[in-house]
Amino acid sequence: MTVVTELDLPEIDYNQPGFGPDTYHELLGAARQRSWLAHSPLAYIVLDGESGDFFLRARQTTFPGRQIAELFGITEGPLHENVENNILNLTGDKHRRLRSLIGHAFTPKAADRWRPAMREFLAQLWSDLGPDAGDGTEFVAAIAKPYPSRTIAAVLGAPVADADRLQHWSSMVQRQFDIAALSTQIPDIERAVVEAHEYVTSLLEDRRATPGPDLISTLLAAQEQGDRLTHDECVNLVLNLLAGGVDTTQSQLSQALRLFAEHPDQWALVAADPAHYVQRAVQETLRFEPIAPFTARIVLEDIEHRGVLFPAGTIVAVCAERANRETPGGEDFDITAERDGKLYTFGAGAHFCLGANLARAELEEALTFLAPRLPDLELAGAPVLGGIEGIYNVESLPLRWRAAA
Repeated sequence: MTVVTELDLPEIDYNQPGFGPDTYHELLGAARQRSWLAHSPLAYIVLDGESGDFFLRARQTTFPGRQIAELFGITEGPLHENVENNILNLTGDKHRRLRSLIGHAFTPKAADRWRPAMREFLAQLWSDLGPDAGDGTEFVAAIAKPYPSRTIAAVLGAPVADADRLQHWSSMVQRQFDIAALSTQIPDIERAVVEAHEYVTSLLEDRRATPGPDLISTLLAAQEQGDRLTHDECVNLVLNLLAGGVDTTQSQLSQALRLFAEHPDQWALVAADPAHYVQRAVQETLRFEPIAPFTARIVLEDIEHRGVLFPAGTIVAVCAERANRETPGGEDFDITAERDGKLYTFGAGAHFCLGANLARAELEEALTFLAPRLPDLELAGAPVLGGIEGIYNVESLPLRWRAAA
């Protein structure tokens, strides 16, 4: 049996000049032509779906949040505690217990409850644009950024006026998973963790005194066979949702509008028949441009796959970008194509993304609302794309469109 360190693998170095959003699809595709596995400075990158599924589901692997934090010297303090208590870093019985207690709060039916609020926020943001918006609008600032933060405020039972603060905390706390950010922004990330923790603790106290239809009230009431969430578990779960439920949707919606501005014929299909095409449009956007291109796992004990030994302590990064494209015509963005429906954008296995149904609902409502209102959508300038090491975001997306009838 060959040890993974003995393999001659293509190299993917995200630190090298020239590796970024303009080139990474091509570079990953070239690596996949050579092998199902590549090497990077911190991890082995798994480039095909079958192997990605194996590592995401294997009981011998888990998310390496603690190990990554230790690499950057995060061994004590509020950020360390946040990492330790993040549901992504929990395993075994403790993880299963939390998922079983809160699973009903994240079903498709639970997400659907918030669709009317999503439509209301979209209408408010649209009315704020003004009559000349079609001549040129920076979409990220105008809609993609405030829309999911207002939605998450409603979901949590927080005042919508606090949406900007929630967005800031989400963006900063999420960077605990971003290797580039950890190199330079640890104090800022830790400050956001402290502020968000204080805010969520206060919000929990309010909801405990006056329960409502919000998610926090649902978590406080969560019970299974007499077991309930502790106060600290509730706080940490809300922090997890905040960290993973704003910046991600903002980025995926921005990527969607960028893709449709580049494919106007497909945008016209969505506008003409949203009932038929919106779900397909969301699915294709998630497949083609996942905003979490890599999902990391650490091997807890020696594991063999495809005749290769991965020793305990090995970090692998499952590449959703490559795995999602392993389908006929997978390199083409096409909402009319028949796909097998399998995505790696939200992960797989025990740590499949809790907020996937809420994210889908937000994206579906946004495209349903925007498509008929943005005819002849096109880019009004070059998009400014972020890095791909953490959340692959869009920093700026200038758009224009013809005024709708």
